[in-house]
Amino acid sequence: MIRNKLLWKNSQHQYGVVSKALHWLSALTVFGLFGLGYWMVGLNYYSEWYQLAPHWHESIGILLFIATLLRLFWRKTAGKLEVISSHSGLERKASSVMTVILYIVLLSVMISGYLITSDKAIAVFDWFNVTPLALSIANQEDIAGAIHYYLAYGLICFAILHALAALKHHFIDKDVTLKRMTKLN
Repeated sequence: MIRNKLLWKNSQHQYGVVSKALHWLSALTVFGLFGLGYWMVGLNYYSEWYQLAPHWHESIGILLFIATLLRLFWRKTAGKLEVISSHSGLERKASSVMTVILYIVLLSVMISGYLITSDKAIAVFDWFNVTPLALSIANQEDIAGAIHYYLAYGLICFAILHALAALKHHFIDKDVTLKRMTKLN
């Protein structure tokens, strides 16, 4: 039996492989970075991970930022799915609002993380350097750090709500919402 051609772009009923890969890569990376950040703030100066954990966190964060910009571009070019007819107007609006919130908070977390480092370039896995941005704000690192901290927790809460909504559609409503993002082509 010959399988159908791999669906790269979105169809009317299914996300394409690129959209799915970017979605799941982002989700795993966000939760991984949150866990790494949560763990590394407890490290002391004498820990062998004191320098390495932040380096990984920053490097992966910069790569996620690049992937997110790619994802936003891909969203515009890959095609839109049809609305699921069983979704109410409120569900459709909530879905749109949640998508916007997730992107805004995700980008804000990454920008605030970038602003924490204002005195030295960020070496992304020693592949390339990202020049720091020192604004004329007193205590920029502390302010950006606090914003980064609270937005990261907010992002995780919104991501969990997003996942719970998908599970609700799958197990309670028994519609194809979750299958659109999980079914292999």
